[in-house]
Formats: sequence, structure tokens, C-alpha cells
Amino acid sequence: MRYGEKVGRFITFEGLDGCGKSTHLERLAGVLKREGLEVLATREPGGTEIGERVRSILLDSHTHGMAPLAELALMFASRAQQISEVILPALNRGVWVLCDRFTDSSEAYQGAGRQLGVDSVRALHRVICLGLQPDLTLLLDNDVAASLARARRRNLHAAGDIDENRFEQENRPFYERVHQQFLAIARRDTTRVVMIDARRTMEAVHQEVVAAVHERLLSRRS
Repeated sequence: MRYGEKVGRFITFEGLDGCGKSTHLERLAGVLKREGLEVLATREPGGTEIGERVRSILLDSHTHGMAPLAELALMFASRAQQISEVILPALNRGVWVLCDRFTDSSEAYQGAGRQLGVDSVRALHRVICLGLQPDLTLLLDNDVAASLARARRRNLHAAGDIDENRFEQENRPFYERVHQQFLAIARRDTTRVVMIDARRTMEAVHQEVVAAVHERLLSRRS
């Protein structure tokens, strides 16, 4: 299956760890379901049995010594599996797919944060992701310090034996590079990316998320 065959819609949520992506994705999914749409919510890395195994390696704080290129390759391995197994089949059935992170995160975290270069990430995307691009990307923008503090608190109180603290151990300059690249992506692709100020109340952010989806996608439904 190719991207051009799809009849559903593909929405991604992007931003720094701790900016509220997961919460707002879940709330949007509820709104769309009430609109009568079939919705699938997923995440990256992960989303499939293979992808979740990859996720456990990538995010576990006990994973040491991983080369930046190996990290990038594993991110795309999980993504390729999810595109093939989950995302494209759902889109081709007319499902609206909401994904917590996609290639923009690899561009920001590995391309800029790990300083591998954004061109390398974009080249991999063209080869591996079958030309798939989100119909809409909602970039939740927040301050680096606030996002990182929230993410660290969240993971500290995570249930069970889940350890997804590896990226939260990175230093402030790493996250500044990530943040600046997210802003660069928003400036570069204004037709796809809507930047939303996540420093406000949850309800204010939610209302803007819903408004963006209505304006960009729901108002164009045939």
C-alpha cells in the first residue's frame, strides 16, 4: 500500500517531552469520535509489538553507549513497522490516525539534538516512510525548563517497572537545540504545522487544538 491511496486523515502531535502531547491527543480523539469518525491513537516509537520492543531499548535509562546513528536507525525501524502494520492500513480504511510524534521528532531530537544533521533525517524519511506526511501537525510549544521538569516528574511517578527516562537525562543545550529545530520546522512548513502555545491552561490549549483540526481538516470533508 502507498500513501497516495489513503482516504483517512493523519494528524501528529509534536513538541518537547512534557509539553502535554499525550493528554491533548487523547482529548482530540474523544472529540473526533463524537463527530462520528473512526479514530486510532498511537505513538512513536512504538505502536506495534516490534515497535514497543524498540521503544523499551531507546527510552530505558539503562541503555548506555548507543551511537547517535544507531538511535536514529532504531527510531526509523519502529516507524517503518508502524507505517506498514498500523498507519497505512488504517488510513486506507478511512480511519483518522492520531500519532504522538513522527519524523519531525527525529529531525529535532536526532538531527538537531544529536547533531546528526536534519538533511540526513529527511533523506531517511523519503526512503523509509513511503512519502507519508501528516495532513496536520500540532506543535505544542513550551519553555524548555518547564517541559523538562514536567517530563521528569511524570517519569518519576510512572507505574510499575516502566523506565522511559533516557532522554530526560540529557542536558539543557541538547533540549535547546531540539526546541529550536521544532520552531524551524514550524516556520518551514506553515501549510502542515500549526504551532500552539502550550504555556496556557489545558482547556485553552485543547480549544485551539480542536479549532485547528476543524479549520484545516473537518471543514474540508466532502
